Amino acid sequence: MTEYVAGIDLGSTGVKILLAGPAGDVHTVRQRPTPWRTGRGGRTTLTDADLLATVAGLLDEAAEALGPDARVAALAVSGMGETGFVTGSDGRPVAPAFAWFDRSGAEQAAAFPTALKEEFGGRTGVPWGVQVSAAKMLHLRDGGVTLAGRRWANLPEFVAAALGAEPVGERSLVSRTGLIDQDTGAPWPELLAHLGVDHGFLPPVVAAGTPLGEVTAPWAPPAFAGARLTVAGHDHLVAALAGGAGPDDRYYVSMGTAEVVLRIVESPLTFDARRRLTDMLINCVPNVVAGQHVLVAGVKTGLLMRRALGLFGISDAEGRDRLDAAVCRVLASLDVPDGAVEVRGARNDDGVLSLTVRADGVGPADVFRAVLEHGNAELERLIAAMEAEVAPAHSTLLTGGWTGMRSVRAARARVFPSLEVSDRSQDTAYGASQLAARLLVSA
Repeated sequence: MTEYVAGIDLGSTGVKILLAGPAGDVHTVRQRPTPWRTGRGGRTTLTDADLLATVAGLLDEAAEALGPDARVAALAVSGMGETGFVTGSDGRPVAPAFAWFDRSGAEQAAAFPTALKEEFGGRTGVPWGVQVSAAKMLHLRDGGVTLAGRRWANLPEFVAAALGAEPVGERSLVSRTGLIDQDTGAPWPELLAHLGVDHGFLPPVVAAGTPLGEVTAPWAPPAFAGARLTVAGHDHLVAALAGGAGPDDRYYVSMGTAEVVLRIVESPLTFDARRRLTDMLINCVPNVVAGQHVLVAGVKTGLLMRRALGLFGISDAEGRDRLDAAVCRVLASLDVPDGAVEVRGARNDDGVLSLTVRADGVGPADVFRAVLEHGNAELERLIAAMEAEVAPAHSTLLTGGWTGMRSVRAARARVFPSLEVSDRSQDTAYGASQLAARLLVSA
């Protein structure tokens, strides 16, 4: 019987599963849309039932692709940060999860105590704002959800536990909550007190790839039964791992709903350096590789591009390809004067696509070009801030779904040095599968 390893990626746009063979060769990739529920004012939530139904459907599809004479021996779950569930003593969520780009918690973020806000970036390595999980926790608390006596589970940890894993907090994901003091590695007592919870609100924290049990969920197909389980960690960091990430002079750029620029360093930065970087909305947090840390700078360009496609009525690959060709022509011409289209919204604390058109004759390709150039301008600011703290990088690996557009690659080549594009379609799921493979080596 042939044995495979599996990686799951709980992404902002889609949930993916990838099966890899003994030599690391990709056998199967399946994807379903992330089952968000949207509401007024940009409210975007996720229920545990919808999420697990999506995962169960993907497991069934993957098992069918394997056939009767194969099984999955190990599985790792990766996914987005900042999104998770408050769970009760039975491990069941007591409220929906909020998307990291949902604005719920803005009121609580604005009312955050000054003393905590001034210390937050240097203490946690995460910029304070509505995107931080702690802001969503405060929103739930103020909306009547009791936090005391309950636990937080980031999405990958929750799915792994639902499959049969031991409930834990993976270090790179837990760092995104804003509850961890980077100098001690332990929960920040003053913030826990502000939330009204104790240290038990976070489960035991483990490193990515830690063995956590086996698949025992009755809804998992037989091909997955008994597969060893682990949590791979934060998706962008796992994608970099798939590209052979190590402490070097390379940028790792993952282009999904969020566009994330990552630099790996061998030791944590100082409190003051973390504060300077978080003032620029750059995270300084643990990597999925033990002992390493990462600088993570994000912009919401993928979200803006997705909304631009929706504005143009483009919902299929053929339409996107036509637009891509038109944008490439616009990038090579000077037909539309500079300033004809103004775009705002890429900053990581924004995400609202704002367009101002100042000339006649502006079409979808001109608007999309302006979105790309706006992203470039924001990325240049972030790169300058990182290079004020660490040595400049000299090469770049670009991954993610948006890299399939030639216009996107051409735009980013003007910002990042020696740009290379990954030849994998699902770097995060692949990186997770390779962490799963390590469970078999250590067994």
